[in-house]
Amino acid sequence: MTGKRRILVVDDDRLLCELVRTTFELEGFEVHEAHHVIEAERALAEAKPDAIVLDIGLPGIDGLFYCERLRESPQGRSVPIVVISGSAEVGTRAAAAGASGFLHKPFDPIELLTVVERMLGVIPLTHTVDPIRTADVAHAADLRRLIEIGHRQHELLDQAYRQTVTALAAALESRDFGTSAHSRRVTAYATRLTLDVAPSLLDDPSLEWGFLLHDVGKIGIPDRILLKGGPLSNEERRQMQHHAVLGEQLLSHVPLVKGEGIRIIRSHHERWDGGGYPDQLAGAQIPLGARIFAAVDALDAMTDSRPYREPLGWDESIAELRRSADRQFDPDVIDAIEICEPDLYRIHELKLAA
Repeated sequence: MTGKRRILVVDDDRLLCELVRTTFELEGFEVHEAHHVIEAERALAEAKPDAIVLDIGLPGIDGLFYCERLRESPQGRSVPIVVISGSAEVGTRAAAAGASGFLHKPFDPIELLTVVERMLGVIPLTHTVDPIRTADVAHAADLRRLIEIGHRQHELLDQAYRQTVTALAAALESRDFGTSAHSRRVTAYATRLTLDVAPSLLDDPSLEWGFLLHDVGKIGIPDRILLKGGPLSNEERRQMQHHAVLGEQLLSHVPLVKGEGIRIIRSHHERWDGGGYPDQLAGAQIPLGARIFAAVDALDAMTDSRPYREPLGWDESIAELRRSADRQFDPDVIDAIEICEPDLYRIHELKLAA
């Protein structure tokens, strides 16, 4: 045992984790990071922290939902939890979920340190913290300020990327479905499913963009085909299928999707039995991210309304996925869907309306 107070930071933003780590380590804390829920659970199994800093915007799961789970577990029941979020309205919901405190992004790291120290009794509630106590601490404060500035610049750039790409996805989808809800739902489904199938894939930032932009190639499909109400002819079907290759060509030089993301865009219509397109890949030849996405894309297609049919029920759709395992879908992915089905159904119920 080091004798240091142990802080667990649960946030997928690595730069923010670095900022929090720098702040707390300079004050003698031991800081551990978890970038998604599975890592957080492992860290909690290893040792109970003295406090948890929890972002609500976690991949695949609502941070408030996870806060509730922590309050139900022996490792998290009595630990102070500070929830952080970019939305000021979350504060009341955070308290209801069991959070001990709430901070709105962007926040001053010294403010977070003060909140945690007061919760742990390091400083009395009436004490005012002066972070500049010595020349060394003053230098450390300058360093923290530089890191914070860099983080905010990164955050603004990342936000601009996200807004641009999300707007593109929404515009394309409104042309196809009349709403952007489909891409948002399947991205949420696929991210949650990845936590069970291959959590290491979530370390690839392109994964989310591959999920979101899977059908970007449809920008090159004529409306007479894309919006056709009846069955497609063989030639029309060949043109429609070309959207997977076209999507890869459109984004092949975009750094945001380099990695698993671009493979999802090309291969999300491949089938486990080799009968898909565009490359007729089979089994493990299909990129894992594409195998995960293919299953949840089919799930959303079955449970969502279409102009030409009513949606299937949730249970009926899950049963259809099971029947198609080992033919259309990776059977291991379908097994994982059954494991995390309650969370997927929760996403379905939210509808993620635009």
